[in-house]
Amino acid sequence: MIYFSVNLLGLRVFISCIGLVGNVFLILAIIQTKLVRVKSFEFFLLGLSAANLEEIVTVNIYDIIILKTSTIDNWLCDMLQFLKMFGEITGIFFTVLICIFRGQKLRDVDKRVNPIYLDNARSAWMVSGLFVMLATLLCLPVFAIKPQGLQGNTTRNSSSCPPNFFQCSGNDCPILNRVYKYTFIVVCYLLPLIIITVTSCLIIAVLLSRRKTVTPGVSETGSSQFSMKNKDQKLKRSTIAVLAAMGLFQVDWSLYLIFQLTVSHSDYAFWAETEFFLTTSYTSISPYVYGIGNNLFLCKNFMKK
Repeated sequence: MIYFSVNLLGLRVFISCIGLVGNVFLILAIIQTKLVRVKSFEFFLLGLSAANLEEIVTVNIYDIIILKTSTIDNWLCDMLQFLKMFGEITGIFFTVLICIFRGQKLRDVDKRVNPIYLDNARSAWMVSGLFVMLATLLCLPVFAIKPQGLQGNTTRNSSSCPPNFFQCSGNDCPILNRVYKYTFIVVCYLLPLIIITVTSCLIIAVLLSRRKTVTPGVSETGSSQFSMKNKDQKLKRSTIAVLAAMGLFQVDWSLYLIFQLTVSHSDYAFWAETEFFLTTSYTSISPYVYGIGNNLFLCKNFMKK
């Protein structure tokens, strides 16, 4: 069992290091190539990468504290739990924004005259700000609601600062804790999963329909046809990257949701390692999917001054 714990911890640290590099590179690539005018999609990617970085750093600090200390101050524990949950939920909300934005961009793309609502920079800033505020409000109760510790558990999960904020004894769990837990799960995990699943299906349907109906105009010149074809290929490649990231999101957070609802921290000695591994997997792999799919990880992007 100890061997399994060490392996899982080592794998998570390795993935976290990859995630740190990937998210930093994605931020630098967008700043380098889009410094003059960052479009809405790139802005959402910046927000996602920033949230990913914050979560990865916080989770690793949290892990070190749990491993090395037996007791920590309450204010530090509350702050770590808040930062961990805030980075996690903000990343989820930005993923939802990216999925919705791409779905709107593809809908009636050949007939649309005016840009969509989220194409406007002010609208993108406002919607992003609202999501960040919502994430903050959903995480603030950690300063007021205290998790219920378990008696007799001498594993790592019995730390004075449990990694599972919703840790609660099945026989003695306050109503307020239960209400907050299931409200948080529905709003922050279940609802985003439903939205992303439905939107992804609609995006796939649009891609399939465009594949059957898109034909070049007869009156268009060769250069115009080439420009439109090149633009369409870029949009298609970017959309496939978004769909791949959404698939990764669905798998990762569905597993996390099942784990959160079915596995008891009192019965599973490696609850913390497994939770940290699941929460950092998407945040570490997704920047590479977005970066490669949108041609942001090209060497020339990092060689610009």
